[in-house]
Amino acid sequence: MKILLLAIAFSFSISLCKAQTQYQLDSAEGAKYSNADSELNTIYKKILKDYADDTTFIKNLQLSERIWIKFRDAELKMKYPERPEGYYGSVQPMCVAIYLTQLTEDRINTLKVWIDGIEEGDVCAGSVKRKN
Repeated sequence: MKILLLAIAFSFSISLCKAQTQYQLDSAEGAKYSNADSELNTIYKKILKDYADDTTFIKNLQLSERIWIKFRDAELKMKYPERPEGYYGSVQPMCVAIYLTQLTEDRINTLKVWIDGIEEGDVCAGSVKRKN
C-alpha cells in the first residue's frame, strides 16, 4: 500500500514539474498556428508560381482561397460563438489557436496535391499536374 501511495505521489510530482502557465500554453499554440499559416502561404505562393501559365486555374485558386478564409472564420465562429467575456474560460485563446491550426493543416493537405501532383493514369486529376 505504501509503495502504491509513493508511486502516485511521485507521478503527481512529475506532472507538476511539467506544468506550464496558461500564457505559455497560449503562446505555444499561437506559434503552432503562426507556423501553419506561414506554411500555407508558402504553398499557396508555390502553386501560383508553378501554375502561372494556367490563368483560369489561378483565377479559381484565388477565388477558392478567399472563400476558404471565409469558411475558416465561419467555422471558428460556429465553434466559439460570441459570448460574454470569460464564458469559455482562460483556455479560450489556446483552444482557438488549436482549432485554427487544425483547419489550416487541413487546407495545407488539400493544396499540397497541386504541388505533389497525381500519378499518371488518374482520370480525375483535373487541374492537378502529373507526378514526374
